[in-house]
Amino acid sequence: MKNELVVKDNALINASYNLEVTEQRLILLAILNARETGNGITSDSKLEIHAKDYASRFDISNDGAYKALKNAVLNLFDRQFSFKEQDKKGNVGTVKSRWVSRIKYIDDSATLEITFAPDVVPLITRLEQHFTSYQLKQVSQLTSKYAIRLYELLIAWREVGKTPRIELEDFRSKIGVDDTEYTAMNDFKKRVLEPAIKQINKYTDITATYEQHKKGRLISAFSFSFKQKHHPKTEKTVDLKRDPNTPDFFIKMTDAQRFLFANKMSEMPEMSKYSQGTESYEQFAIRIAEMLLQPEKFRELYSILEKAGFKG
Repeated sequence: MKNELVVKDNALINASYNLEVTEQRLILLAILNARETGNGITSDSKLEIHAKDYASRFDISNDGAYKALKNAVLNLFDRQFSFKEQDKKGNVGTVKSRWVSRIKYIDDSATLEITFAPDVVPLITRLEQHFTSYQLKQVSQLTSKYAIRLYELLIAWREVGKTPRIELEDFRSKIGVDDTEYTAMNDFKKRVLEPAIKQINKYTDITATYEQHKKGRLISAFSFSFKQKHHPKTEKTVDLKRDPNTPDFFIKMTDAQRFLFANKMSEMPEMSKYSQGTESYEQFAIRIAEMLLQPEKFRELYSILEKAGFKG
């Protein structure tokens, strides 16, 4: 799988919703589709998802992918979510919205066509403020809908490696647990929290732990800490004294490193020739982070990367 960056406004990361795994995956693919067009999207844009694409990205059978797309027509249109929004006077209100305003399945081509609802579009495309990004491959093996949501909530705090305390009711809502589900704490931890942590630690690029906080004898909140996994360096990345101009020179960076230095580089004059006139520094930084995954671009940018303080 190529490196594909999912980008969400933090209002969407912190939204409250309950989507099944298949539905979350389709939303992620639609977001990728929207970014890859390069033309931006509107509330009229029709984004296509092909069954074969779904099957290859999430390592399932073609038949399973066909069923997933067909079921989405029945279920995804009715799904709703809520998020906090501030008006011009600083007043905060709760917005409730559908995910999609239109959805169509084309049987002959096994294609799903999605049009995002008006409230969703700016949360995907508005990157000038606060955003969270991650590679699709990090969640492609997660089969728990709670694990996907928890991973997103955690990496929104990637720079500090820990979350603030999240009150129990708010946490349940954010990861999609209904009020009537797993009301006993033992059931919640056994069926929701611990399996999600286990999958995240096994399949993603981070290792997470949680801490429970009590009011009296009852658990009232959770907080999380996590660390980036360290991957062993290959022969091609271990010798930092080699000439950066050699064909195979490449130093693998962690996601945290890439985003840290991409943000620094986005404001450096040396990078001006790579910028696109209409994009913000934040959007430019996302593109730079993607470029640093490509060996050829990495070698091309290495001198600027060093000037930004990178030492390998």
